[in-house]
This record gives sequence, C-alpha cells and structure tokens, in this order.
Amino acid sequence: MFDASERRGAAIEPREIKQESNALLRITWGDGQVCEYSAPQLRRACPCAQCVNEWTGQRVLKADAVSEDLAINDLQIVGRYALNFRWSDGHETGIYSFRYLRGLCDRNQEAPVG
Repeated sequence: MFDASERRGAAIEPREIKQESNALLRITWGDGQVCEYSAPQLRRACPCAQCVNEWTGQRVLKADAVSEDLAINDLQIVGRYALNFRWSDGHETGIYSFRYLRGLCDRNQEAPVG
C-alpha cells in the first residue's frame, strides 16, 4: 500500500501556486493534480508549535476558533519546500511544507461525501 506521506518528486513539487482570492489558494502539482484550499481550512491545519503540541502532536488550536471569514493577507515561499501565510487573525508562524499541503489535499479528496 502506498502512503501519500511517502510521495516524492512531481507529486510534491508545485507547478503553480495561485492565490485565487483572499480566501482561496490553488496549487497545481507537478503530476497534474489540482488542489484548492480555503483560508479557514489551511489555518485550522496550521502545523506550528502554537497550534500543535510539539511533544504530543495533539492539535491545540480549536477549529471553531477560526472564523469562516478568515483571509490570507500575505503568502511567501519558504526556500524550495514550503509556504508561509500571514492570516487576517494575525497568525503567521506556520510553515506548510509542500509535502504537508499535498497530504492535506489527498486526505480531503479521500474523505467520504455526504
């Protein structure tokens, strides 16, 4: 069985990163997969130490604490491996690796509908 977290190469290399609006990010991956991420979805998945307990891995940030009106104020590429967001709620410490972002997309597509 192939685990999405083990992906390498084109699957985790973005071909295009486009902020469609202040609330929507679209990434086209090197393997052709297109993933859309809403600002609240990304903020709720923030991997930083303020949002996830470093020792236990337990999420500290409560999903209902993130407004549906949250916006992406700024987006920066970190090296050749990640993105950093500055959110309208003032948070800006999360580094979202391309591997992590692809994993979020793959999990969302596998989620049951309805």
